[in-house]
Amino acid sequence: MENAIRVQNLHKKYEGFELDNISFDIPMGTIVGFVGENGAGKSTTILSMLGLIPVDGGEIEILGHQVKRGEKDGSWKEQVGVAFDDCNFPVGLKVRDVQTIMKNIYRTWDREKFMGYMKRFEIPLEKKIKELSKGMKMKLSIAVAMSHDSRLLIMDEATSGLDPVVRNEILDIFREYIEDEQHTVFMSSHITSDIEKIADYIMLIHKGKLLFMENKDELLYNYGIIRCTGEQAELLPRELVVGKESTSFETSVLVRDINRIKEGTFFEEAERISTTRPMVDRANIEDVLLYIVKSGKQV
Repeated sequence: MENAIRVQNLHKKYEGFELDNISFDIPMGTIVGFVGENGAGKSTTILSMLGLIPVDGGEIEILGHQVKRGEKDGSWKEQVGVAFDDCNFPVGLKVRDVQTIMKNIYRTWDREKFMGYMKRFEIPLEKKIKELSKGMKMKLSIAVAMSHDSRLLIMDEATSGLDPVVRNEILDIFREYIEDEQHTVFMSSHITSDIEKIADYIMLIHKGKLLFMENKDELLYNYGIIRCTGEQAELLPRELVVGKESTSFETSVLVRDINRIKEGTFFEEAERISTTRPMVDRANIEDVLLYIVKSGKQV
């Protein structure tokens, strides 16, 4: 399968932070959710991918183009739509002015598509940027990103200022966008429920290290939480334990293959040493994020 994004050994060092030689491939025609706590390296990774900051090492390829900071050929960027966590248009502009400016920047600008999004998002054309709510500003940024024949959308917390109804509408648009398998969405978000609804793959970064990239459906099917006593938790195969939390009442353990646990002898052995029967819950994306970040393990 063709890759929309290919990153090899990306390294970027700041004082007090280091993006530690991360590598990943993003298949064309997919939606990838990029998750991690604040300061984990999500925005640094995205800025590096776009050639907006210098990197200390590694190779980045976007839609088959080798990205280099300061390069003169920027034609590849016409095929990349980007929205960050803030609207960066001058606040004195009217929404209608944004359309006029963008058509002079992008040869592939589609006025009808942009106007369609303005109607769909109920954004008044005569309003100035400074008069828009945070949610409207984000919708405007997303509309611009999708109105110049882009094959790849890169979103950095772009849905964070939107209410649940509008977020669902945006997610539906992303689903429509990738239907032909020639378009790709790479989105970072701290709203894990959005990622869970829409992503094909989940990437988790923690303290500058890429801990995993997994198929979302397989992750949700395979990962589970076992709630038991501390003594019972010691019976679990160590190679399956991803993270653990303990209180005075119970121990909760995130495991990477819940079906293997069910098919093994754990429950039988656990009931021999305690009258408390272990309980099993499916893990969601937020559970996986929290347990892995707390344990600091690479999956």
